[in-house]
Amino acid sequence: MIPDIYPQKIPKAILFDWDNTLVDTWRMIFEAINVAREAVDRLPFTLEEFWKRPHHSMRNTAVDLFGEHVEKGERVFHEFVEKSHLQNISVLEGADALLHNLKSYGIYLGVVSNKDGSHLRREVEHLGWGTHFRRVVGARDTEEDKPSPIPVLAALQDSVILPSHDVWFVGDSIVDVHCARASGCVPVVVGYGEASQQDDAVHVKDCAGLMQLLARL
Repeated sequence: MIPDIYPQKIPKAILFDWDNTLVDTWRMIFEAINVAREAVDRLPFTLEEFWKRPHHSMRNTAVDLFGEHVEKGERVFHEFVEKSHLQNISVLEGADALLHNLKSYGIYLGVVSNKDGSHLRREVEHLGWGTHFRRVVGARDTEEDKPSPIPVLAALQDSVILPSHDVWFVGDSIVDVHCARASGCVPVVVGYGEASQQDDAVHVKDCAGLMQLLARL
């Protein structure tokens, strides 16, 4: 269902979050954070602690993660990700079919993620998805990361489309909802996490559910 405050029509653009929206990389990220925390003599997170944390970029959460040892913690984290992220990425069910089907709609597609931009674009190309997206914007690609609206503006840069209710922002976390709100886009939440409880968000169970919603419009 689309809340009545939004147009009941196919959007002109869809911007996707990456991790836990189109792909599954959480185990690698969980391990990378804990390896880095242990390197700066901090206790590793439990799974429960990890999932309770908001999905902010490393730039915005490094001090909280690593305290006074930010530089070392970030370095260890990025080194771990660099050597392991392409071997530990899997496509979420329905994501590949969704992206291929969206071609027929003529919708402008982009990615806005809080994953490091260079790692993000490598993963997109690794999956052979580079042709699907007009712009792929990750952490540190712009002066601010999500939930700032600045990455949304950057993702739409190759179009004449402005952030508005003509743009759906699809993600799994409350940070994605906040980013959609901040930029004036329609928040679309995939899955059943905290973000799915937001009254002003469109909710779909998965990528197939998003495709089914679009097909009804």
